[in-house]
Amino acid sequence: MRVAPSIAAAGLLAVTLLTPTAAGAASGGTTHACSASVDVDAFSDALDKTTFDGVYVGNLSALAVDRDGRIAALSDRSSLFSLDARTLRPVGVVALADENGAALDSEGLVVDRDGTRLVTSEVEPSIRRYSRAGKILGRLPVPDALRVAPAGRATTNLTFEGLTLEPGGRTLVASMEGALSGDDTDLVRFQTWRRQAYGRDFRLSAQYGYRVDSGLGVSDITATPDGRLLVLERGFTAGVGNTIRLYLADPRHATDVGRTEHLTAGPGVRLIGKSLLADLGDCPSLGATAKQPQPNPLLDNIEGITITGRAPGGGLRLLLVSDDNQGSQQITRLYSLTVRLPRG
Repeated sequence: MRVAPSIAAAGLLAVTLLTPTAAGAASGGTTHACSASVDVDAFSDALDKTTFDGVYVGNLSALAVDRDGRIAALSDRSSLFSLDARTLRPVGVVALADENGAALDSEGLVVDRDGTRLVTSEVEPSIRRYSRAGKILGRLPVPDALRVAPAGRATTNLTFEGLTLEPGGRTLVASMEGALSGDDTDLVRFQTWRRQAYGRDFRLSAQYGYRVDSGLGVSDITATPDGRLLVLERGFTAGVGNTIRLYLADPRHATDVGRTEHLTAGPGVRLIGKSLLADLGDCPSLGATAKQPQPNPLLDNIEGITITGRAPGGGLRLLLVSDDNQGSQQITRLYSLTVRLPRG
């Protein structure tokens, strides 16, 4: 599925979409370049401050490609939207809740291979499985240490912000946004689960450490076709704006720190390796405007990322979304990017 060209065809973009090839021909290969590895192809503000079936379309924190080709877009206010893959406009919405009917702080999303939805909530934290209609079908185990204090050592609103399923569907990965109490403040934990053979159920598996840049946290992750991870790191400074960086991370040689009480960098602990693909503040603005100070008017509170398909030349098409927090100074913005990954 090539989302970006179809968006342009629907007339939703605020800029003229250039494919990477056309962009390169226009200006020496740099017109839409954020870095040597990443191009920003287009953006759309069409969903900003809109409603669908009486539900506010905003607070979007995660994206995933559904089995029918549509885009599932998760609001952190307990709503799961279905977006048309061609227009990216809502065509459906489902309300989510916990076992007692209470709202979630829903942040991470995976559409499983059978079409059910795995959704994180930062409140406990938790990962629940839902049917397409929003019925709870189950709940995954969570290590005690990752629970919000006083039950564990996590901080409220700094827990399971990202969620992704590795290729093959056997390994689920959740990323903590912030560090646990007692861990180094720049080290966050990525928890994994392994699927039981021929079933839906996942069991707790390895846990890894990941170092975030100073002042940033992990806002989302998505698995690449070769088993690595794309990691969004995000920060905000009042009066300055957002910092958004896209990293390529490789957990395959990291140390299992599930039994490490206090995570620190040092001998015996190999963290998830990471390399910077792009600081999105370095992207061309493409004519975007911001509602508050930003180092680049294209930026906002970007929280969600998913891979939508292959680009010509072997790159990956990405779709990103910003969370407007239902506020007048922030924007619900969709971004189409192309990323070329170095060899693993």
